[in-house]
Amino acid sequence: TLRAARAAGLDPGFLAATLLQESAFDPTAVSWAGAVGIGQFMVPTADLYGIDPFQPGPSIDATARLLNSYVTLYRGRRAADPFALALAAYNAGSAAVERYGGVPPYDETRAYIVDVRERWSRIVRDR
Repeated sequence: TLRAARAAGLDPGFLAATLLQESAFDPTAVSWAGAVGIGQFMVPTADLYGIDPFQPGPSIDATARLLNSYVTLYRGRRAADPFALALAAYNAGSAAVERYGGVPPYDETRAYIVDVRERWSRIVRDR
């Protein structure tokens, strides 16, 4: 996780908190929506990144790259909180973030952001 985060230019704690929330680091995880693996990729997204989402290393690398692309995108738009928007895009899709001009009004997505932020805060505090 540390290597993948550094390679993507992402805070390792942010990546770890996201993966913990997504799958509890379980490479065999499957969600009710059909997201799979440690990074909880939908098949088209995994295909886009050219990975088998059940392989932890490539899945972690792809998660780091995708999260960093979202953080970079929203930071470039001078968003007040590019990390919240990146998490919203990871959870609900970037189209939902665009449609609502920010974090979508989905209870699941809003709770997801809060949960990842709390985990990230604990990871940073415990370093």
